[in-house]
Amino acid sequence: MTRTRPPGLSCHRHRRVHPAVASRGTGTVPAVAAEPDPWSLDAFLASLTSVSPATIRAYRSDLDAFVLWCERAELPGPSTVTRTTLRRYVGSLATRSYARRTIARKASALRRYFGWLTRTGLLTSDPSAGLSAPGGSGRLPRVLRDDELTAVLDDPPGTTANDTPAIRSRDDAVLELLYGSGLRVSELCGLRPEDLDIARRRVVVWGKGSKQRVVPLSEPACDALRQWLDHGRRIIATADSPADSVFLNQKGRRLGPRDVRRLLDRRAPSPTHPHALRHTFATHLLDGGADLRAVQELLGHADLSTTQHYTHVSKQRLRSVLDATHPRA
Repeated sequence: MTRTRPPGLSCHRHRRVHPAVASRGTGTVPAVAAEPDPWSLDAFLASLTSVSPATIRAYRSDLDAFVLWCERAELPGPSTVTRTTLRRYVGSLATRSYARRTIARKASALRRYFGWLTRTGLLTSDPSAGLSAPGGSGRLPRVLRDDELTAVLDDPPGTTANDTPAIRSRDDAVLELLYGSGLRVSELCGLRPEDLDIARRRVVVWGKGSKQRVVPLSEPACDALRQWLDHGRRIIATADSPADSVFLNQKGRRLGPRDVRRLLDRRAPSPTHPHALRHTFATHLLDGGADLRAVQELLGHADLSTTQHYTHVSKQRLRSVLDATHPRA
């Protein structure tokens, strides 16, 4: 009696043959259908139309880490996540020595994600409602001392002596914009030639969430920009350089945040983050009597409470001046 082998089994030891292997003789490989994503992360990220690409990347990273943690705990989808689950996850971040500011950011991403799942009907209730996390570190923004600012803007150290005049002119323009107009590094790197109005001393800035604001340019910034655009940029630019980018790196490509950090490392006498120039800009305005709302507008802060951090810095600086100079302080 002859037995018929079940389809899909090889003639040797009756092992099942993978469809891709079985089809090699025909030269075709059947397409494998993608499994649906039970977490709907792509759909959630696609819904974030009012935030910057950097924010979307941060959400993707934070949520990918959360999903991995859930899958290790055998939680296959958001419907299996409870408020207790989220609290345990936040607690696990603390035990892994994450900074409080980082934990707060990750918790914020979870609240926004589960809020979206609930609004779209993918969940019947929001387990992240009321989810708390430790606040930010509470550290005041670093403000450059006058001697540090002078070294960065006017008297760079000898480590930059070998820079070409073109590179020096670019660095001058970058640093004058960061301090003189309080731009974020991402805003500076995204500047286009049409955003600059040097004759009227102003620049159009595209901030977080693609929000536009107009910021004044200082006279030193205007001088540095003219020198860079009229001379330095033409020397660095190549045939492939992007015409829509104000600043270029040494290879003629669009200047990026890492390039800005490197150039500041060369110019600053001590380790300094580019954002410190923005902090210094805001603090110096408040020290000079600027209105808090005006500073908020210049910085592009959506919430006034963010700008209020600088009032603490300003008061602290004034207190130190008083203590050092007043005879009865």
